[in-house]
Amino acid sequence: MAATANITDVGAWLAECESATVLTGAGVSTASGIPDFRGPQGVWTKNPAAAAMFDIDIYRSDVNVRREVWRMRRDSPALTAEPNDAHRALVDLDRAGRLRAVITQNIDGLHQKAGMDPDHVIEVHGTIHQVECLACGRRTPTPEVLARLEEESDPHCRICGGIQKTATISFGQRLDPDVLDAAVAAAEDCDLFVAVGTSLSVHPVAGLVDVAGSHGARLVIINAEPTPYDDVADALIRDSVDTVLPELAKLALQPR
Repeated sequence: MAATANITDVGAWLAECESATVLTGAGVSTASGIPDFRGPQGVWTKNPAAAAMFDIDIYRSDVNVRREVWRMRRDSPALTAEPNDAHRALVDLDRAGRLRAVITQNIDGLHQKAGMDPDHVIEVHGTIHQVECLACGRRTPTPEVLARLEEESDPHCRICGGIQKTATISFGQRLDPDVLDAAVAAAEDCDLFVAVGTSLSVHPVAGLVDVAGSHGARLVIINAEPTPYDDVADALIRDSVDTVLPELAKLALQPR
């Protein structure tokens, strides 16, 4: 089925719906200077070997990989990035009561930094702003751990000596079941599901599209590259995310 609806239609849907849930991926944050993974300039596109650093088993077993990951985290633009117009547009929609939730695959915390109620943001892949011990579960603010890199190339937990990593989900790591349940509930309890800046190729998160559809929600996909769900979308928009979302917010919130 070819989607025929346009941005004006989607703006009207946002204005009229009882509850919209938005799923955001890396494409929402590229305008903030954070590269995506699979796009033309993506981290893994430019360096396929970098994907190994996101595998939990390799991370646990190889100290050299951990050292490289810590260097990468120290230099990550996600730690200092600022929200862009796409983040701010979602805040506007949320404050106007249009959103049920924002489910994000991003670990940068920019939705909250833009001003969105943290209770309305579901971080399915965790956050770069906290470090977690893989042995005892203790969490520490990331800057505290990064400050130790001058003396320790692989900083271990100061309580139990366990391996630490940022509180993000790596390949081979289970999603937090409570967070996943919250995401599923948000997909079930909406009449409009908007996937923005995501390839919809990583499961189980991509499956939230099926969950929303099975409960009768319209599906909107806003992404620069094709996704596996394009054929079932009610609207498909291939423009810049940081341009489209502000326009949609403007259309949805204009007086009627």
